Amino acid sequence: MSEIPDTVLLEERAALAMNAVTGLPDDDMGGIPYFSADLLARPAVLRHGDWDWGSSHGRLLDACVLARQMTGQETWRKAEEGFRQRLIGFFGDDGLSYRPARPEVGWAANANLIDQRAVLLALTTRFVSDGDPEARKLADRHVAALKRIAIKERDVWFYPASEYTPAGWPSPNAIALHLAPDPASFSGRLIMPLLRYHQATGNEDALELCGWFARLIVHKSGVYGEDGSFNAARAYRSGHFHTRLGTLEGLARYAAHTGDHELTAFVRRAYDWALGQATAFGWTPGDLADQRYEHESCSLVDLIGTGTTLARSGHTAYWGVVERFLRNHLVESQLLDLSWVESAQDTSGDEPGWTTHVRVGERVLGAFAGYGAPNDYVCDVELGRGHTADVQACCVGSGVRGLFWGWNSIVTADDRVTRVNLLLTRATRSVTVLSHLPHEGRVDLDVHEDLPELRLRVPDWAGYAKVRVSRPSGDHDGAEAGVWAPDGYLSIPAPRRGERVTVTFPVPETTSTEVAAEREYQVRWRGDDVIGISPEGTARPMYSGRKVHPTAPRRDYTLARPEREWAW
Repeated sequence: MSEIPDTVLLEERAALAMNAVTGLPDDDMGGIPYFSADLLARPAVLRHGDWDWGSSHGRLLDACVLARQMTGQETWRKAEEGFRQRLIGFFGDDGLSYRPARPEVGWAANANLIDQRAVLLALTTRFVSDGDPEARKLADRHVAALKRIAIKERDVWFYPASEYTPAGWPSPNAIALHLAPDPASFSGRLIMPLLRYHQATGNEDALELCGWFARLIVHKSGVYGEDGSFNAARAYRSGHFHTRLGTLEGLARYAAHTGDHELTAFVRRAYDWALGQATAFGWTPGDLADQRYEHESCSLVDLIGTGTTLARSGHTAYWGVVERFLRNHLVESQLLDLSWVESAQDTSGDEPGWTTHVRVGERVLGAFAGYGAPNDYVCDVELGRGHTADVQACCVGSGVRGLFWGWNSIVTADDRVTRVNLLLTRATRSVTVLSHLPHEGRVDLDVHEDLPELRLRVPDWAGYAKVRVSRPSGDHDGAEAGVWAPDGYLSIPAPRRGERVTVTFPVPETTSTEVAAEREYQVRWRGDDVIGISPEGTARPMYSGRKVHPTAPRRDYTLARPEREWAW
């Protein structure tokens, strides 16, 4: 146990989120998780849905493994094993993950294409983390099945429907007429886990699918406009942000893997266009139609993932975007207060197999907003779809992945340079970053091994003239040209093991006007942190409780330092 600044700690937020991950399974359904929660209902209610199977299990299993890496904790191993065993049980003999038939509501057994992405995501994370041979065996069969069922023509591969059935594709006519539904939803979002699986195992089918799906998206589909805008056609889910941004994340990774600079430029156009639809603190519209009033945490996580990928590819200005999103809307969209949620005391109002009202708030504590407003955990507007779901299992799992992407990117290194990209607290084998932001413009770097060079990204708003570097060997200031590296980072040459380097800089307070859901918000900033929004929310207001102190408060906490680092 040691004393650290009491500031945003991504690994701690991941541990808090695991309460919701482990609270969603329904014992009456053999552990199948509830999908959504309505926290405004009196009493609040958890509901099952058609996403309970491969989609929810894949995302929640992925979250278990990522949180375990971030925190070093084994607390939720039992829940992780339950998700894993049930996920395995969804696989058919053909290698695809199936939703079981539920004839009471008219659902036939099918392999939903959106589910396949979540399934492969979880299997890949298990293999990268643990070298799980069963995960690799299942994933190899799964990738082979995804290749086998694709409709293959000379210049394009595609899926002609959202669901594959045990009897094959449901509509031969759709194949003949090239009536491919939303390519971003069913093909584009597969690129990210397919590529990571190829990188982890060398699976060539996975890489081949990435190439064909990238071609489909960029050259054939019309999902994105020439200016990067999202196609708002209803047939393409009205420009649905989660699927568009998730596709961009995969394309950004594929471009980096293949060295395709033209594809990177394509991704940047679309990403920059999307940033123009979002707020600077990370709220995104759900789509360009009726869902544009509600924010899905999944979309924000896609923005974080794409931003980190672009930044790691050399477009370092996106680190500032990622940090704003992590510091603000991702952590602010996490449910930490239950004072406004009312749960039932008994099961008299439950509908077993479908709903429960018991301990709803306690079970979803730590969840990320399913559909939220810019200033409120709840979206309850008169326009669009009105109030829908406050918690969704997909956003619970995705929220942990967003935390992991940020945590994993705080410090990166190669043989020559160790870089601190995000000014957030984290311990690694080589250096521990202790951030005092937003209270003070101060970052302490505790060096654990001799390094050739350590670099720190200083935010643009901090300027350079008043930047100070304090080392045992002497102090330096930002006005000295020699303290800056060619990539714009602050350069700290040859730090030694046991040395503490302290970097300080001014933190300005500014205001901005943000437009979201056709409404203006006045936002107060301190550096990259939002310290207030007007108007305030009503159900569970966000940002209104943030406090800034002259010096950062302190706390006792032992930071996790993984024995083995791995990236996604």
